Amino acid sequence: MSLTSSMNGAGIAPSAESRERSVLLLWMIFTGLSIFAGVLLWRYGLIGLMVRSDRTYISSVIVALYVVTCVHCFWRTRAITREGEAARRCRAILSAPDGPGALDADARLLPPGLVADHIKSLITKATTQGEGRLDQTLLLRTLADRLRGSNGFGAFSSDTLMKLGLLGTIIGFIIMLAPIAGLDAADKVAMRSSMGLMSDGMAVAMYTTLAGLVGSILVRIQYYMLDAATQLVFSDAVTLTETRVTPALERAHHG
Repeated sequence: MSLTSSMNGAGIAPSAESRERSVLLLWMIFTGLSIFAGVLLWRYGLIGLMVRSDRTYISSVIVALYVVTCVHCFWRTRAITREGEAARRCRAILSAPDGPGALDADARLLPPGLVADHIKSLITKATTQGEGRLDQTLLLRTLADRLRGSNGFGAFSSDTLMKLGLLGTIIGFIIMLAPIAGLDAADKVAMRSSMGLMSDGMAVAMYTTLAGLVGSILVRIQYYMLDAATQLVFSDAVTLTETRVTPALERAHHG
């Protein structure tokens, strides 16, 4: 039986496939809106003003780190989308009338992916353990860790962006308050110079704080969507193995 006929026989609705692809689509929409906002800021000269006013270049570092994080989030979102599609095909094959045959063939009929690897590990465990209920708790923990992959980079990046913004705030206040120590109120030239330094320090503090906060919030939003998609794939894998794979392996073992 072909994969298409198996999907039709299992009653898989077209909305299932669109649900798996919606995560990547949401990321593209969100990133497109962010790029549009960045173009508007650049068009009105606000980004150029930030770069010129920040003598520490911390704001530029924040922007560069944000771009790298977006690329990583796209890579992870694409990987999770592929895993979701592979899990959906596994469900279609195992839900077909001859689905248990895929397990008898050591799951060679299943499409490659983390869910298929988990099912193969269950088959290996069922053939090597003695009688009793097939417990997949430890294997599910391994599957969850493999699905998460490097998603933790998002939390690290968000925290780093926030701390870079706070670092720029501290440096900016240091620049702003440094001239006050040796300031002579009677020297008008020194007063003007000090006011200029204080203005530069305030600009550094404000722009780096703003860049760090905005970048941290945007990163949090992206990885929240990624974590939700990862949890969805894991939930589908648990449902599939508990309702299709584990009962079939236990029946075959007891039989």
